Amino acid sequence: MYIDKENFEAWMERILDRLDKQDKKLDKMSQRRNMLDGELLFDNQDLCQLLNVSKRTLQRYRSSGELPFQTVYHKTYYKESDVHIFIRENFNKKRGNNKKL
Repeated sequence: MYIDKENFEAWMERILDRLDKQDKKLDKMSQRRNMLDGELLFDNQDLCQLLNVSKRTLQRYRSSGELPFQTVYHKTYYKESDVHIFIRENFNKKRGNNKKL
């Protein structure tokens, strides 16, 4: 099958236009952040990466009451302020344990 140069260029132009549209949509999605009352929300994946822990460890923190959370449509979110408090408290616990050794 042979495609002439004009047809080929027209198809390539269409493909590039669609790719540009998708790129713009992805940029908009990446800039959009989950917020609640003006406060940034983290989901499980965000927090796992931030704290370098597994999903099971986050579940343990939630179950023990150490890390407050909210569930919206079966998805778990953590307020940024609660995460900061959790990090400060646990950092101080670890520093206290290291001093005893």
